Amino acid sequence: MTVWQIILLASIAVLSLKLVGYLVPPRVLETPTAARTANLVTVALLSALIVVQTVSVGQQLVLDARLPAIVVAAGLLAIRTPFILVIIVAALTAAVLRMLGWAA
Repeated sequence: MTVWQIILLASIAVLSLKLVGYLVPPRVLETPTAARTANLVTVALLSALIVVQTVSVGQQLVLDARLPAIVVAAGLLAIRTPFILVIIVAALTAAVLRMLGWAA
């Protein structure tokens, strides 16, 4: 099977799953368990994406200036710093570490 055939099959599977979702009765989706699960899955997927993008390049694990920048950003978010300031400080953290010679 070629890569494009796999992509096509995966796309069809995702579209089918989405269409089947419209058949679920609204009363099932309005239960507290369904709403909580949807919220938790969203957070988990976003967290996984952030971790993968932060500590990997291709198939390799890379610990560079991005990791301390994410830690700084998480700390600032924990103390409820305005988001634009979190972005600026995290970017400056990564820039300073790269300037000091930590792997780019």
